[in-house]
Amino acid sequence: MADDELEAIRRQRMAELQAKHGDSSNNQQQGEEAKQREKDMRNSILAQVLDQSARARLSNLAMVKPEKASAVENYLIQMARFGSLGGKISESGLIEILEKVSQQTEKKTTVKVRSNEI
Repeated sequence: MADDELEAIRRQRMAELQAKHGDSSNNQQQGEEAKQREKDMRNSILAQVLDQSARARLSNLAMVKPEKASAVENYLIQMARFGSLGGKISESGLIEILEKVSQQTEKKTTVKVRSNEI
């Protein structure tokens, strides 16, 4: 092969690799933007359905138990989408919802002791 042909193949391959890498970074950026839009939408809905004290309590819960806070957020968003919320939820209303979610997600553990007698 001539040096010119080899150089042309190298340039073509390099362009393909750069295009492929560029596409993956674009997809990653689009994915991050989609996550940010979803997060903004969730915060907007929660701001509409919770009063200030309830938002503060939910934020505190998210620091300690993020999975439980996420479950409560999902529950509130679902209720808001179905229109089953009468107005803004107060802190006491949020506490009731927290209790419901806790009962539903409560893990029950049992301990069994077996003796190895011969």
